[in-house]
Amino acid sequence: MTDKITVIQGDITKQQVDAIVNAANTRLLGGGGVDGAIHRAAGSGLLAECRTLNGCKTGEAKITLGYNLPANYVIHTVGPVWQGGNQDEDKLLASCYHQSLILAEKHQLKTIAFPAISTGVYGFPIERAARIAVNTVQEFLTKTNAISQVRFVCFSKESYQCHLTAIASQEK
Repeated sequence: MTDKITVIQGDITKQQVDAIVNAANTRLLGGGGVDGAIHRAAGSGLLAECRTLNGCKTGEAKITLGYNLPANYVIHTVGPVWQGGNQDEDKLLASCYHQSLILAEKHQLKTIAFPAISTGVYGFPIERAARIAVNTVQEFLTKTNAISQVRFVCFSKESYQCHLTAIASQEK
């Protein structure tokens, strides 16, 4: 299974995949972190299309074209803000990954790159988030052959290490 999953440290806006996932806010109108970087790299067309989507709820996902990005599509998902772990944060984070993969499959996209959703300003603990991400993706991939490659693109060294550790613990 892990032959379909890779982890790299890098810039998600540079990934040549069918879709990159944007860790968006509920308005889908850009922001800080990965969201702002994706909007800047994609250009004004992305913002214009996002304005037509009427936002997105936490744990859900919506898709747009990729505009000036190497990826053909952007899947926008809204991760939970960490509130101590008692507000369904784990379930909502898993839903972000699951709903993004469902959209990719629906649109016949074979390759997808994820950032570490909710681990920036939303404060989700990175190690916990990496375990949820890896578990959710691996479970999804056991049920379909539609997606051939999932890439976790980690901005920080810490996130990169946590994702590698999460994958290694699944292989045992």
